[in-house]
Amino acid sequence: MSGLRVDPELCIGCGRCVRACGNDGIVVEGPRGARCASVTDSCILCAACVEACPVDALSIERDGAASARGLASYRDIWVFAQVDAEGRVLEVAYELVGRARGLADERGCRVVALLAEFGVRDDAGSLVAAGADAVLRCRDERFASYDAEVYAEWICALARERRPEAILYGATVFGRELAPGVAVRLETGLTADCTVLSIDRRTGLLQQTRPAFGGNLMATIECPSHRPQMATVRPGIFAAPAPDAGRAGEVVDAGLADGVVPRAVLHGVDRGADSDRITDADVLVVVGRGIGSKKNLAVVRELADAMGAKLGCTRPIVEAGWLDSWHQVGQTGVAVAPRVLLSLGVSGAIQHVAGIAGAQTVIAVNDDPDAPVFLSAHYRVVGDCMEVASELLTRLRP
Repeated sequence: MSGLRVDPELCIGCGRCVRACGNDGIVVEGPRGARCASVTDSCILCAACVEACPVDALSIERDGAASARGLASYRDIWVFAQVDAEGRVLEVAYELVGRARGLADERGCRVVALLAEFGVRDDAGSLVAAGADAVLRCRDERFASYDAEVYAEWICALARERRPEAILYGATVFGRELAPGVAVRLETGLTADCTVLSIDRRTGLLQQTRPAFGGNLMATIECPSHRPQMATVRPGIFAAPAPDAGRAGEVVDAGLADGVVPRAVLHGVDRGADSDRITDADVLVVVGRGIGSKKNLAVVRELADAMGAKLGCTRPIVEAGWLDSWHQVGQTGVAVAPRVLLSLGVSGAIQHVAGIAGAQTVIAVNDDPDAPVFLSAHYRVVGDCMEVASELLTRLRP
């Protein structure tokens, strides 16, 4: 049963737990020399006292979760390798395997990729080449439904058996649905939309950094009392490693329980691709309100096609209904890292700039010479963005 536990043999009655608690959930009682902490009915299991205890006399025990004294039994960093409707592993999975490789090397543990397949493809070898030491693979047609409950049941069963230290997910539309469901089942924490992942060398905890307060500051979050530590990371934040065909790794088949049944089968809906389509673009054209009207999108689309580019946009374009949400670039959209990014009529709000930080070359066009987007651009053009777009299109047409 869940609850706060006090080890009377370790407790020294120092009272630090009482000072750390903001809910009168713990008291220190007893005669001098034999004082010991005890839990009251006001305890809300916030773990503030556990962190404050200098002798590890306190722990929180939850069904399916790690107690504070049992964390050492959790090992390895897992990466959920999402696949698209054609069974191909998304680029964000390789990005996360590459970052997990660096984290695991610091921790002295393994990188394990979770691969749920439903087609004839077999990308386990490519995950090993990207840095995974092992791949837990399940081939089952039930995954084709993209039912997050089915995936969560599979991941949770493996996590309870193998006890990973951390699990990383791509912050795709599906990843953002799946990760919270796993966190609830395993009674652990989850940090969403991380931009930095690192290891605290003193404690060994995964430090998960994400924008907060509209991107005006960065918050670093830790999960000291529960396992696995979990985070979602936006596509394009980390660079995917160059594949090493000579790497060796094991592939383990891990089946899905027979009793797991999809709630619904989605026919003709590619949830593995639409939301992530612009994240792997080599060339990207991004439009903002400066293009003037929805009818100008026709010119922009033609320009993007002529450039061999994909089309992105800012949040106001999505809110106006001009483009679907999976086109959105920025803090509340997706992060991108194209080789070339052409920005047309984008003002450059901090939330949008956070999403284009990975671009190698940014060409910005805006009629406002003081537009904030110019601070992030390598090449700046002050002028009417649609006139510039039309002129580029004329030059690119055969």
